[in-house]
Amino acid sequence: MSEISVIYDGQCELCKNSINWVQRRLQITALDFHTAELATFGLSKQQCSREVFVITDHTRVSGAAAVAFLLSRRGNRFLATLITFSGPLARITYRWIADNRNTWPVRALSSLLAR
Repeated sequence: MSEISVIYDGQCELCKNSINWVQRRLQITALDFHTAELATFGLSKQQCSREVFVITDHTRVSGAAAVAFLLSRRGNRFLATLITFSGPLARITYRWIADNRNTWPVRALSSLLAR
């Protein structure tokens, strides 16, 4: 298996809790985009401020697709499949969550992941 690098917002509680949750079952290299050498991955701060990126030797996905990738590799294949097959709905939901990090539904999700 190739190394999985995840570039995420290390200042976002949901993002940090999600990374910790994923790492309980999957070995990843988690990089906060605020301090990572983004040029190494061909990414900009602007790109990374909008969505998470997952990079392996063979794959580069972002946003909802990155979430589905991590869920699948973590063993949560049903959720990964649900996200993948919901297509535009998953992308809209991801965007809403990313843009509304301080709302109670997002904070509640973050709390669930922290447990």
